[in-house]
Amino acid sequence: MNSVPDYPILSIVGTTASGKSSIAMALAREIPNIEIVSIDSMQVYMGMDIGTAKPPLEDQREVPHHMIDLVEPNIEFSLSEFQREAVSAIRDIEERKAIPLLVGGTGLHLRAVIDNFEIPKQYPTVERELDSEVDTVKLHKLLTKVDPVAASRMENTNRRRILRALEVTLGSGKPFSSYGPGMQKYAPTRFHMVAPRWEKEKINQRIDKRFNTQMEMGFFEEVCRLTESYGTLSRTAGQALGYRQFLDHLNGNISLSEATDIAKRKTKKFARRQERWFRRDPRIQWFDIDRNPLEVLPSLVEEWRYAPN
Repeated sequence: MNSVPDYPILSIVGTTASGKSSIAMALAREIPNIEIVSIDSMQVYMGMDIGTAKPPLEDQREVPHHMIDLVEPNIEFSLSEFQREAVSAIRDIEERKAIPLLVGGTGLHLRAVIDNFEIPKQYPTVERELDSEVDTVKLHKLLTKVDPVAASRMENTNRRRILRALEVTLGSGKPFSSYGPGMQKYAPTRFHMVAPRWEKEKINQRIDKRFNTQMEMGFFEEVCRLTESYGTLSRTAGQALGYRQFLDHLNGNISLSEATDIAKRKTKKFARRQERWFRRDPRIQWFDIDRNPLEVLPSLVEEWRYAPN
């Protein structure tokens, strides 16, 4: 992303259900010419609307949104593809003299965009062979042997990241941890990251409330429509919280109530993992929220009201 203006790009990051999207829309209404770039690995999939908490269509009509509805959900969308599309969207916005505003909670995808990570190629044959092992903890033990640095940076239950690290390490013969600048390095960046922060119990309550609302909106029915239309979701899309549990129910593995309970529990665990991820980044400015995420709005408007040269 060379030859672009050097003013800061505001990025609203943080945990799921923390109010990032509502803050972004409120900020866009205060500062003219903002366009929102979603940094969410699941909102790229068409038809996965309710469960990924996509911005309502009226919001998308009011403020231009990017990185939403890029591919059908039976197609895999890799991190490198996400990086390429997001960087292109930011460049396009700036070339039109508009203001990009990044919003999202997918930490790895955010780092790929703002830190311009070198992303290793894919090795599908190796990945398929590894994926045949159902024991994720066993895979993590294998990763500990072949790339202990990478293994130390991920939980032994994070199957997607473990598989990717093993795929690259075994496929390329080069440790996954050796690619790019390293996840533990936080270089100066023109992206100014801010994050709303809630007490643990409050974010849990917000997750429960949002999930209940999503169910009322037809979340389960959405998953049913997707299976009817596509038969199956891609490996990447099928990992989405809620969708994976409802697919388990449709496959006869668990009851609907079990799927709902597991999805809520997994989402809360995911939120804690997100916060740990973002807390490691010293570049992020945190704002403690008491009741309403829009409490942060005056500070953001005051500090980051700017216009491209």
